[in-house]
Amino acid sequence: FKFDLATVYVSDAQYNRNSVFDTSPQTVRLYLLYNHWFMQMLVYVFIIVNLALALFEDPAVVPLPIWATSTTEIICLSAFTVRMIHYAKIIPKDKFWKDPKNICIIVVVMLSFIDLTIYGALKSTGYFAIRWSRVLRPLLLVNVTEGRQLRRAFRSIRNALPQIAYVFLLFMFSVLVFSLVALKLFGKRGLLTIDGSPYFTDYVDIVFDLYVLVTTANSPDVMMPAYNYSDSFTIFFILYIVINIYTFMSFFLAVVYSNYKKHLKEEVRQLVKARRFKMCRAFSLLQEARGEGGEPVVTQAKWNHLVKLIKPNISIAHRELLWSVLDDQNKGHIGKFAFVQLADLLSIQVITVKSQPHPIHICFPSMYNSPVSRFIRYVVHHRMFVHVYDLIILVNAVFIGLDEENPVVSNAEWGDLVLYAGGYTGRQILDIVFILRVLRLIRLVDTIKRFRAIINTLIKIGPTILTFGQLIVVVYYIFAMVGMELFKGKVQFFEPNSTSPDQEYCGNPLLKGTTFAKLNYCKNNFNNVVSSFIVLLELTVVNQCGFTAVTHISARIFFILFHIVVVIIIINIFVAFILEAFLVEYTVDKSDLQTSLEKKIEELELNVQQYVPFRPAIKSIEGLRLLYFPGSRTVDGLLQRMFETEIHPEDFEEEEPENINFSNPVFDSV
Repeated sequence: FKFDLATVYVSDAQYNRNSVFDTSPQTVRLYLLYNHWFMQMLVYVFIIVNLALALFEDPAVVPLPIWATSTTEIICLSAFTVRMIHYAKIIPKDKFWKDPKNICIIVVVMLSFIDLTIYGALKSTGYFAIRWSRVLRPLLLVNVTEGRQLRRAFRSIRNALPQIAYVFLLFMFSVLVFSLVALKLFGKRGLLTIDGSPYFTDYVDIVFDLYVLVTTANSPDVMMPAYNYSDSFTIFFILYIVINIYTFMSFFLAVVYSNYKKHLKEEVRQLVKARRFKMCRAFSLLQEARGEGGEPVVTQAKWNHLVKLIKPNISIAHRELLWSVLDDQNKGHIGKFAFVQLADLLSIQVITVKSQPHPIHICFPSMYNSPVSRFIRYVVHHRMFVHVYDLIILVNAVFIGLDEENPVVSNAEWGDLVLYAGGYTGRQILDIVFILRVLRLIRLVDTIKRFRAIINTLIKIGPTILTFGQLIVVVYYIFAMVGMELFKGKVQFFEPNSTSPDQEYCGNPLLKGTTFAKLNYCKNNFNNVVSSFIVLLELTVVNQCGFTAVTHISARIFFILFHIVVVIIIINIFVAFILEAFLVEYTVDKSDLQTSLEKKIEELELNVQQYVPFRPAIKSIEGLRLLYFPGSRTVDGLLQRMFETEIHPEDFEEEEPENINFSNPVFDSV
């Protein structure tokens, strides 16, 4: 039982799980089952299915009967309920009911059942009904136990909101003042826009147009009537652009970055304290005294058994390597300080690959070892051969970009293909083969040190990008559900071969003669969840929308709110994290633990380093190859590296923090 409990503590420390649970044998077994990879995967499957129901519900991409979607949703909600009951049996009752994320899931599940019942009853009797609970579905993704990274991103938004609000108020004050000046400057001059409507005569329209100008979506259209009237009027727009686009937008990023880093550092400090506390708990379970009054230690036998339980698939060579890093003096046991580093050590990516001989060497050893074969292998492995090969691909890439109708270019492409393989027929197959082969040019980037550093940085922050991708999906889903209820059916798309007269104005007479209809934006609608996501993506990159023409001027609030949440807040927080992560990966040296691991690989392996894309270290031991990738494989590991120089030794303590259950949305201080 001690080993099971120690395994839980170390696993929690490694994956930064902050749950407080009872330590009885039954609870520990339930906790291990709760955190089993299959159970976690099952939760995400039900979450994805629950979110994907929007594809089949009205307005649907693929319509299904109400009973089919309702039954599926009931199954998903039941699965979430069972998961919460399982969690409640692990966590002490007072902790469970004080955790906001548990309350949020319970409320969402209850409201979903209520809405599902009301919606089914109204639809069965022929009444109009709205599925208002669909907007709550993404909250399940945020508040499940496994959504720690996503909750941290939302906490970053919450922490930055007060300072963003001050800057936003000043920004809006500037827009309002400029709008008032524009009304007095242009309103009485009788200017007309390109579609013949009065130019800058309504104050509310001016405020909206100048706000849109901040997104550059209506530039330079919004200034052309004034510019055509007089060159001097461009001074007004130049001042507006400098102040509101380049100055205030930069202020938003600066404020977000400053607050983000300040609050994130405190979170990481508490995260490290909670991790070390759990590792101390695990050490206390396995420790034994060396001699009378000796220092408590953990023997290699116990350590090996523990690592086997935590990582059953880890190779013997890898396990021995990790032990040799911790027990650098070959004592056969380690103290508390070395033991606590196990969680960090397991997070460093070291991949073990079995070394296998070449298939030809196995089947035809005499041919493989012949002088001709050795000469060919020597030529192929020579650096000059690689350079020549890359040069041929580079030349081929140039020809692909040229006019393929030119017979010289076309013959050159076929000639390049003959250098590699034969038997291909068809122009399209040839193009695909060429394009896929050109991807090999990525190797050329790796040969340049600075480029290699940038690419390695992008690879390492990949999990973080996925986390913010989930955040974007959550926000998009909420706005898509609201947008579909507000704007579904207002704009219709007609196929290019359609002869319907309504095609000219997207099926809505209110759009007749508008720029929206003239530019054939009819497919930009909220008639299903897919088209809604595409419209929101376009709004993220500041394309315009024409839904105020088919509803009410107040519909602008929806799109302005989306721009504030996504572009001003979320995108800036994402940029802030990328800046900090890039600086860490680009400038900060390896941690002491990573350096020790790399040195130990150097000591144990004597073979020459081989080439692998992006240059991880490759060493062989006992028929195995160890691929060492500097850095951490987890987002939490990257965050710890950001502030590890600012985490003081006094944080290494055995005293239990006041609340190591980092809840959402409240983050209590230690």
